[in-house]
Amino acid sequence: MQQWQKYLAEVLGTFILVLIGTMAIVSVNTAVGADGGLGLVMATVPLAFGFALLAGLYAFGEVSGGHFNPAVTLAMFVDRRASVSDLIGYWIAQVAGALLGSLTLMWMTNSDAVEATVNGYGGNGAGTGWISEVVLTAIFVMVILQVTRSSTMSNQGFVAIPLALVAIHYAGIPFSGASVNPARSIGPALVSGSDRAISELWVYLLAPLVGALVGWIVWKVVVRGDTDFRDDLAAIKDAATS
Repeated sequence: MQQWQKYLAEVLGTFILVLIGTMAIVSVNTAVGADGGLGLVMATVPLAFGFALLAGLYAFGEVSGGHFNPAVTLAMFVDRRASVSDLIGYWIAQVAGALLGSLTLMWMTNSDAVEATVNGYGGNGAGTGWISEVVLTAIFVMVILQVTRSSTMSNQGFVAIPLALVAIHYAGIPFSGASVNPARSIGPALVSGSDRAISELWVYLLAPLVGALVGWIVWKVVVRGDTDFRDDLAAIKDAATS
């Protein structure tokens, strides 16, 4: 597999995830109105994001590993399953895919519709949004790390991972919008140009990355039984400086 194929797969997989997931939000808002549709959003949008991830994984997962999320790539990097060049390349590809997804949605609708798809913690405050994103990303990453490593669960990964994302959206939409994916948040925020979205974007950039590290640490200790991180830190340092 050539490197450009992996990066293009990450662009297209993230594009599918962001476009289909955010299109579902716009469809709900169009059907019931942006002010009265939280119940329908909660009923439908988590499934849209889960099925979108399922589509991306079946289409491109075998090419790139199907990260479609900078937090997932970070977890794979610290677990020594991705190189530093892949970390950077995948991040660029994922953001590009998310921007392309939101641009496509804007071409189909308008900037107001795209703004309605941005993540936000609303009246909950940045602290609640931060905690929600860290915890939910950690759970998501632990599922991914295990099903992609386990010999007994590996054939279930393309289903288990999207189902985990569905559960995370059902739980997290009222608290943080359930991003757990910096690229998913970057796309609508930048394309819509929403001042609120851009001012809150730091939460959705940093909290999922922190959550990825927390999830990796918990998974490594509890599932792998490894409490010595010195070799991991040395490998990360070598990768970063090489």
